[in-house]
Amino acid sequence: MANRYQNTNIRIDKNKNRYYKNTVYPEIFPNINDIYLLTELGDRLDILANTYYQDTSLWWIISKANPDKIKRDSLLLKPGIQIRIPSDIQNILNNFENLNTIE
Repeated sequence: MANRYQNTNIRIDKNKNRYYKNTVYPEIFPNINDIYLLTELGDRLDILANTYYQDTSLWWIISKANPDKIKRDSLLLKPGIQIRIPSDIQNILNNFENLNTIE
């Protein structure tokens, strides 16, 4: 299972105190090349991410692109809802990296 904390930046000050920086996700705008599909029984965000991006850890892209249709606390999807699979993956990942670069 994908670790949702893998992108959390940790800072350590001179007194060895640890500080965690929140992970910021970019806004994902619709693109003419996006894929739309109807979910089926058993569909999961990580499996769809593996199917379309060959990387289960990118499940958050599909979730972020469908905030009004996907629950934030589960990888499972309700059957019969239409969701958008973003196609401009490289631009999304670049934006994510820019937002989460350690200062």
